[in-house]
Amino acid sequence: MPFSRFFQHLPMDSALNSPVFHQTPFTHSQVSFPFLSFKTIPSQYLTLNKPPTILRCSTSSTNNSNNSNMAGLSVKKKRKRYRKQYPGESQGISEEMRFVAMRLRNIKGKKVASSSGSDTENTQSEKEDDGDSETEKRNDSGGDGEAETWCPSMEGFLKYLVDSKLVFNTIEHIVDESNDVSYAYFRKTGLERSACLSKDLEWFSQRDFVVPEPSNPGVSYVTYLEELAEKSAPLFLAHFFNIYFSHIAGGQVIARKVSKQLLEGMELEFYKWEGDEQESLKGVRKKLNMLGEHWSRDDQNKCLKEAAKSFKFLGEIVRLIIL
Repeated sequence: MPFSRFFQHLPMDSALNSPVFHQTPFTHSQVSFPFLSFKTIPSQYLTLNKPPTILRCSTSSTNNSNNSNMAGLSVKKKRKRYRKQYPGESQGISEEMRFVAMRLRNIKGKKVASSSGSDTENTQSEKEDDGDSETEKRNDSGGDGEAETWCPSMEGFLKYLVDSKLVFNTIEHIVDESNDVSYAYFRKTGLERSACLSKDLEWFSQRDFVVPEPSNPGVSYVTYLEELAEKSAPLFLAHFFNIYFSHIAGGQVIARKVSKQLLEGMELEFYKWEGDEQESLKGVRKKLNMLGEHWSRDDQNKCLKEAAKSFKFLGEIVRLIIL
């Protein structure tokens, strides 16, 4: 029967009084509808006193399996990395600069002396090798003997003495006159050379030798030292130490060669000291290391670069002997 006709056959009063939906007992487990037949709805979807169930993917099983696999593995802590020390750093900045000199020798293809050897022996060999290699380039005969590879001239030697006097006079003047407290530690060390060089040049002048004016290598080095002293005490002191160090060690090789070939065995005042020069140098080294402990690593690295520059400047002055 059509749905519209159903109401036509009903009495009017019953149609008005009777509800369309018949009241049935309502429970949380089922709902009845008069015209449509539904299967019983599961009670878990009609529970009113519980919050709605939210379905989502769970990774707990995966996490639990991973955790169980990692349980037996030990966690490695990140290892703290320490900076590698420079050669000689544990003994002080002066020792680091000595290794710079040794490395410069090695770059030239020379055999590096053992670090257990004395500073004097190492630097003497260095100066001798530098002088010999430079002279060999200018020697057309190509001889192998010592006399053939080292040919100093009196004119060149006087230039060397004049430029050396200019350099020593400059560093001693800077140390004596500066207000920087760092320089005060290096006054009157017993290593001063300018007064001795003045005596030697006076001796040559009295014997009618022409004492020249300072040449370009010495003037260039002095200009650089004066600018450096105003800018940075650590960098200037790197040159200060290496100038004396090179003269005490390598200067002895030069003295023997020149004295033998040009001065008939005479020893100049330039190579004489009132006390023990090695002990005086040791005192300077100790003070320099003491100050170096308060310098930053960056300043110490710059000192090592300046040490290499000092050997370059000094090498140009030494070469004046054979020019």
